[in-house]
Amino acid sequence: MRGGGLARGARVGGGRSADAGKPSAAPRRRHSAGPYGGGLRAGQALLVGLLRERREPLLHVLGWSVAEGVPALLSGALLAAALDRGFLAGRLGVGFVLLGVLALAMLIRAAATYAMFPHLAAVVEPIRDTLVRRVVSEAVLDATSGRPDAGRHAAAAVARLTEQVESCRNLTASLLRTLRQLGVTIVAALLGLAVLAPLLLPLVLIPLGLAAWLFVRLLPPLARRRRALVLADEEIATRTGRTVAGLRDVIACGAQDRVVAELGAAADAQARAAKLLARASSVRLLVVALGGHLPLLAVLIAAPWLVRQGTLSTGEVAGAALYLAQHLEPAVRAATATVGGWFLELLVVAGRLARTGGAAPAPVPAARTAADAADPDDFVPGAPFALVLDRVTFGYGPYAEPVVRDLSMTVPPGSHLAVVGPSGIGKSTLAALLAGLLPPDQGTVSLAGRPGAAIGCGTIAVVPQEAYVFAGSVHENLSYLDPDVTRAALDRAVRLVGAAELVARLGGYHAHLADPGTLSAGERQLIALARTYLSPARLVILDEATCHLDPPTEALAEAAFATRAGALVVIAHRIDSARRADRVLLMDGNRPILGTHHELLAESPLYRDLVGAWEHRPGDPADWFERKPARVEEDAPDRV
Repeated sequence: MRGGGLARGARVGGGRSADAGKPSAAPRRRHSAGPYGGGLRAGQALLVGLLRERREPLLHVLGWSVAEGVPALLSGALLAAALDRGFLAGRLGVGFVLLGVLALAMLIRAAATYAMFPHLAAVVEPIRDTLVRRVVSEAVLDATSGRPDAGRHAAAAVARLTEQVESCRNLTASLLRTLRQLGVTIVAALLGLAVLAPLLLPLVLIPLGLAAWLFVRLLPPLARRRRALVLADEEIATRTGRTVAGLRDVIACGAQDRVVAELGAAADAQARAAKLLARASSVRLLVVALGGHLPLLAVLIAAPWLVRQGTLSTGEVAGAALYLAQHLEPAVRAATATVGGWFLELLVVAGRLARTGGAAPAPVPAARTAADAADPDDFVPGAPFALVLDRVTFGYGPYAEPVVRDLSMTVPPGSHLAVVGPSGIGKSTLAALLAGLLPPDQGTVSLAGRPGAAIGCGTIAVVPQEAYVFAGSVHENLSYLDPDVTRAALDRAVRLVGAAELVARLGGYHAHLADPGTLSAGERQLIALARTYLSPARLVILDEATCHLDPPTEALAEAAFATRAGALVVIAHRIDSARRADRVLLMDGNRPILGTHHELLAESPLYRDLVGAWEHRPGDPADWFERKPARVEEDAPDRV
């Protein structure tokens, strides 16, 4: 599908679209759960793949990180030299010079940190953009799949988009900023200690190794607790979204207590998950004690004996203590908290996002033209290109009163149907059913013999009340659904729908619309109408798409679509639209009545009331189009 353009039930003016694509089932993975499952391995694979694409900025980050580790590497050795060769030897100048070198190294570290941040941003921001595309694509595919449970996981998708994607971005940035510095600091401290006092190295490496082994053993339970908390958050978002969406039905059925109990149970489960995670995280204190505190304690205990033996000098003991107390112990403590907290959370969140976007829609060939986008050969052979509703029933919820009940009708090619009725009666709901945006509870909606869920790209166009105009040129907006449109077709379309004056006032087709919000609602509707007129759609549904236009312009636009090849359905907000139509569908309760304008005047009191409200309006342009112009045939020379 081309950028939100025509599709089965595409909302051309409003930018919403619906492709008939059903995500393929993905194999279950370890730690996966639910349709949006994904475990630690899946999250790790996703992150590795995303970071691999940012190899060059990552190398820059690593290079500046090495420069940041220079102070940690030199600190203990410079302090030992300043004491042994300077202050303790009575050479104060030498001692201060060596400490000055250490201060200079700290300035180098600050400069390296400053230089590293632009490269860090070059790694993190594209990751966030990629994840947003994955989540949005999966949500749209799920909502437009045509399955009975389509859109069921919309609330969870919102949670992933608003919370998990941003968490993934922030956690990745924090980890790259923190872990790389901690890792460089630990390596630098151990290298410095090995050069300064190699005899002390076993006293440090043995407890540090034990701490690392213990921490690795603790990671799986920490990961399970972290994942349970993420799932509990999603469950609350899903339940809350369903409750808000069906709040009217909940109240109508008296189910408030039950819903409150269910939400309370979800909140309690989240609280339990948070407590279990906190309990498991507290074991990290033992790791810090083993890897950070015990090495320093062992060195301080062994130092007096080693100094008496002449194996170590006072300065070397002080330098070793500096390596351990100033660099190793804080780095171990921070690394334990970071890996046990942020890193595990990142893996869990990335695992939840790992399968998002895994089912991509079938691509539309780039060379697909407006002519072949709606090729009748794609449909059932011999079937008329007509929209057929067969005993269609639809309601918002299993216990709600149906908006439409047992509706059967046919919209043949070349026909013009108007849908009228009181406000809130369900006219836009019927439009969504006709377009395939809503699946009926019972019955079928088919076009040229195909069910609504299988209708291909470029067949039905829906123009909603709020028209969509994007930043770009006027030509780009008008030709969005058919980039190969000719200049003659453009001129004809804008003239027929009444947009010629608007296009001229904007500066022509190549005028740039920097801020579409400066256009009035009616001007945006004119652009959307011209765009739809140029589209290859065989069925056009105008869902109050002319409500912001004055009556003469509305009549002109409807007359243009009435003479266009294909069928036209108008969701009317003025009774004049009914006068101009071949047939009128009156929404009267949940059993609509179909007939001509004169038949409904004779048979329906409601229709007579609707007509009477507009009967004496001055300047009524309806008479201009009582006799409809000849319909444009599909092989007309200037049709694209």
